[in-house]
Amino acid sequence: MNISPEKSALVLLSGGQDSTTCLFWAKQHFEQVEAIAFNYGQKHLVELEQAQLIADKAEVPLYISDVRGMLQGSSLTEHDKEMSSPHELNENLPASFVPGRNALFLTVAASYAYTRKIHDIVGGMCQTDFSGYPDCRRVFIDSLQTSVSLALDADVRIHTPLMYLTKAETWKMAKDLDVLEIVRDYSHTDYNGDRTTYNEWGYGKLDNPASILRAKGWEEAKQKGWV
Repeated sequence: MNISPEKSALVLLSGGQDSTTCLFWAKQHFEQVEAIAFNYGQKHLVELEQAQLIADKAEVPLYISDVRGMLQGSSLTEHDKEMSSPHELNENLPASFVPGRNALFLTVAASYAYTRKIHDIVGGMCQTDFSGYPDCRRVFIDSLQTSVSLALDADVRIHTPLMYLTKAETWKMAKDLDVLEIVRDYSHTDYNGDRTTYNEWGYGKLDNPASILRAKGWEEAKQKGWV
């Protein structure tokens, strides 16, 4: 079937809860969906393995871009750094902040989408319930959307369906999309790559900020009767 560009989307799929939810959101809003993930030298490759499993579940093709060596200055890329500490260059940010990560990912995604004649990009960035990352703010997304549109002389649209949702509301969206079990059991959030410990909110241990945020969101959603 010949799908027009306006009916196609490229999803940034990390293998985490947010991007997995966005993948299934995109499948409801676009006729054809593709996904892109990034190997950037992150602390573990579990999330990429899960991203492939999730893409297979969603019957969506996944392209993994190798950008190792291009990002530094984070406990996610320098594996000996303490995960729960403040960032060494800005104490107002967590150690897991990867400088320029979303700028790089979205730029590469826009380039890849251009070659596929896709104008719509979907990402799981969220400024309401995030870990202090400045590149998750909508003002940054708007700025980059303008920049890549100018660079490509094309209308690039970056969708962030979770931007103003809490983590509990993201769990609710997964339930509303009828993919709660897939998001819970297949997505991976734990910064330390743990998939040996299963909880009612999925795999991981409460020894890192990402798992703690995920678990708290589940508890809130559970209290509200959303999951």
